Amino acid sequence: MNRRILILSIPLLLFLGASVFLYKGLFSDPTKLESVLIDQPIPEFTLQDLHDLDKEHSKDIFTGRPMLLNVWATWCPTCYAEHEYLNELKAKEGIHIIGMNYKDERDKALRWLTNLGNPYAIDLYDPRGMLGLDLGVYGAPETFLIDSKGVIRYRHVGDVNEQVWTQTLRPIFEQME
Repeated sequence: MNRRILILSIPLLLFLGASVFLYKGLFSDPTKLESVLIDQPIPEFTLQDLHDLDKEHSKDIFTGRPMLLNVWATWCPTCYAEHEYLNELKAKEGIHIIGMNYKDERDKALRWLTNLGNPYAIDLYDPRGMLGLDLGVYGAPETFLIDSKGVIRYRHVGDVNEQVWTQTLRPIFEQME
């Protein structure tokens, strides 16, 4: 009899364990993904420029001033939603933004920037997502705040909009200046 009760209680215990796990997930913030790279330098990389196939960039582009690294793609509807605000950040506040086109087609990305404006000082092209993998990118958009020494100070998952900039990113950015 005891063995039968034990066998019947295993599915119940598994169900309760899964329920607790899922219930906890209901109250987590998906935009707050921990990154082991916070307070670490940008990883070594070599990527082509989106516009110039003969030009390559390395981690050296991330030094000299605080900046944003914005990971985006044309297949990403949220990237489309944030793009206008990134153009405003560049035009109105002079924020230095490096864009990384992630797992995308070059022609589509170039058309996107031509049609919607280009808020990026440098356009990296990461078609296979290798730098994205090194950065721990889950998808697009993601934005990293990088200090003048090329050290990652913050990671934001999701779109950058006025509220996110004002309440979260700007205070950190101003501390880096």
